[in-house]
Amino acid sequence: MIPIGMIGAGRWGGNWIRTLANLPGVELRWVCDLSPASLEKVQKQYPNVRTTTRVEDLIEDKTLAGAVVASIAPTHYDVASKLLEAGKDVMVEKPMTLTTSDAQKLVALAKAKSRVLMVGHLLEYHPIVRRIKSMIVGGELGEVLYLYCQRLNLGTVRSDENAWWSLAPHDISVCCRLLGANPVSIQCRGQSIVHPGVEDVIFATLEFPGQRLAHVHVSWLDPHKARKLVVVGSARSVVFDDAAEHKLVVHDKGFERSPTQPGKPEQITLKNGEVTIPKIDAGEPLALEAAHFVECIRERKAPISDGAAGLINVAVLEYGQRSLEQGGAVVAIPPLQ
Repeated sequence: MIPIGMIGAGRWGGNWIRTLANLPGVELRWVCDLSPASLEKVQKQYPNVRTTTRVEDLIEDKTLAGAVVASIAPTHYDVASKLLEAGKDVMVEKPMTLTTSDAQKLVALAKAKSRVLMVGHLLEYHPIVRRIKSMIVGGELGEVLYLYCQRLNLGTVRSDENAWWSLAPHDISVCCRLLGANPVSIQCRGQSIVHPGVEDVIFATLEFPGQRLAHVHVSWLDPHKARKLVVVGSARSVVFDDAAEHKLVVHDKGFERSPTQPGKPEQITLKNGEVTIPKIDAGEPLALEAAHFVECIRERKAPISDGAAGLINVAVLEYGQRSLEQGGAVVAIPPLQ
């Protein structure tokens, strides 16, 4: 059994607690939170789990293999760095930190301590996103031309962070994973409707190498809920609509260039083929993510969403925020180590 600790017992932390408590080969040993009411709830549900308000209790447990950090984002760097310093493997929720410099320090610390550093980019473990990635790698879509994401809802309106930092990390991680590269620039436009200075809706355009574009639209003021990803390829396109009955749909549509003689215009032929609905293996993304963290601890291997992935995600968020503050200016994202 691999002993794991949990830091944060809020709404999302509660999902992690349930998942870890039911994961084969795992002993959920500790749950840490500042709320006595949250800890009391954990004790009632899982009487064998130790609860505490002190992160130090997890740090001082010499046999604890690792911990999941699902506390509020401003605490991520401090808590994760203390755990890594103590020799624990760490899975920290997104965003990994609130600044690129802190993310770089965390990656360097994990490397220096030979510890696993994984970031909670949940959608990278979604069976449909993994299927789309395999289709891209296998050439089924042809050349990926562009993609776009929508994460919209009429839901919780925050005053402590904007919709960019709250919602966009999911889609940024998917864009980078599917395109297999880091963006070189970003442009963000937003509106602060409910709270001054806190953007409720953002339209972001990320440019990737080869002039490929990804568009991210996030909002918590939209009249309908949308969790949608569209990947347009030269041969086929795919639509992942989490609100639809058929969540993954493949469109055999595209265009073909016909060779022409010198001096004559190029002929473009549109292809309008069949629509197919692939069968997708079932699996809860959070359970798959948790199992992967445990696998990385056991086998001492790098996670899919490792510290480097968390670093670029934070950088895109930070440079996107600069673009917002500059009224939608295009901001270059420098190469990151």
